Amino acid sequence: MSMSSQPKRHYTLEEYLALERSSDARYEYWDGEIFLMSGGSFDHELIISNVQDSLRNQLRDRNCYVLGQGMQIKVPAAPPYRYADGSVVCGKREIEKFNSTDMLLNPVLIFEVLSPSTEGYDRGDKFRCYKSIPSFREYLLIAQDRPRIEHYVKQTLRRWDYEDVEGLESEIRLPTIECTLLLSDVYRGVDRLSQMG
Repeated sequence: MSMSSQPKRHYTLEEYLALERSSDARYEYWDGEIFLMSGGSFDHELIISNVQDSLRNQLRDRNCYVLGQGMQIKVPAAPPYRYADGSVVCGKREIEKFNSTDMLLNPVLIFEVLSPSTEGYDRGDKFRCYKSIPSFREYLLIAQDRPRIEHYVKQTLRRWDYEDVEGLESEIRLPTIECTLLLSDVYRGVDRLSQMG
């Protein structure tokens, strides 16, 4: 997903919501600016699909659901909501109606596939804001340019454990949802694998 700014001006929340209502595209609102969350590369979309397929297969009979890029996630520190590349909710789904659509209140895991234009945002401000979601416990930052996943797991209110996993032979254990992601599954079909280190 790439993030391109509309012409520089300050937008009100009401203007943003009107744009969201009248458009088929997805936008995020950040401190008076509106960003178009446009489609990503083929590899970006394939990696998202691979992660979703792997998690869905493992969570099939466990009352957990894997959601895609269209789900609005309520983020208390960055109202009204953000869009993630994917998320997982377990148990009772908490939904709030906002601007005629559903917002998910209680994701336990969120993942983002990194793009050059969004990597800094996904690592910094977006992650910091996601941390304000009470249910949020696990975060994945998935590279496109090589088989690499950065994995954060919440330990306490202020402490997150971090691991950096690289290589197609590697795997990541996701304790929050009791699943395992094989990097060979995450990157299945990605054409540039032969060029990846």
